[in-house]
Amino acid sequence: MQVRTRHTPTFGVARLVLAPAEPALVERSSLFATSYGVNRDTKGKAPGVKAALCTAGAEGGWVDVAPPLPGDLHVLELDGATGWCVARNSWLASAGTVAMDPAAPPLRALHGGDTGFLTYVYGTGSVVLACYGTLDVLTLDAGELVTLDSGHVVGFADTLQCRLRALSPDVPQSVRNGDGLVLDFAGPGLVLTRTRSPRALVSWLRDNGFSVRS
Repeated sequence: MQVRTRHTPTFGVARLVLAPAEPALVERSSLFATSYGVNRDTKGKAPGVKAALCTAGAEGGWVDVAPPLPGDLHVLELDGATGWCVARNSWLASAGTVAMDPAAPPLRALHGGDTGFLTYVYGTGSVVLACYGTLDVLTLDAGELVTLDSGHVVGFADTLQCRLRALSPDVPQSVRNGDGLVLDFAGPGLVLTRTRSPRALVSWLRDNGFSVRS
């Protein structure tokens, strides 16, 4: 799968270019166009996310996906050696050679036995991530520390040490969506962040009288 992006960094769209009979897994609600002959299975199974399986026909094809919120896109190229923990609401698409596991060891250490706001991707090939706002990439050296609000985290490499903790004991917390939680990171490794938090948008809408389901 090859990925071509357009309209970044404000209203990113990703075109997944597929070889003959090649599959790709995409976030179901973000799928809006395909070339003729691409098969869509909207019951595609991927643990922890709502996915559709798109498979190119004998001549190959393409699939266009776009996130619901405006912002940037980022393409991870997995090499089989390093896995990534990514926010479930930032995942947009994966090559058929990429696997997902929301119960992988790096996440069990953070979420315990619960389904959390992160999932784990590993294998080889491309993973497309959506970013509400603009993407920032933090490169942490060995032993370098940083604390991030969970709503601003797009993803991080499994080479990092990570701790999930409550922002304050007086604030409601939820592992399911990251409410009231921060992440402490220690390098070496990369952390992808977004300048806007989808969770903060939901809070703003509610505070201003809009009815929102989380």
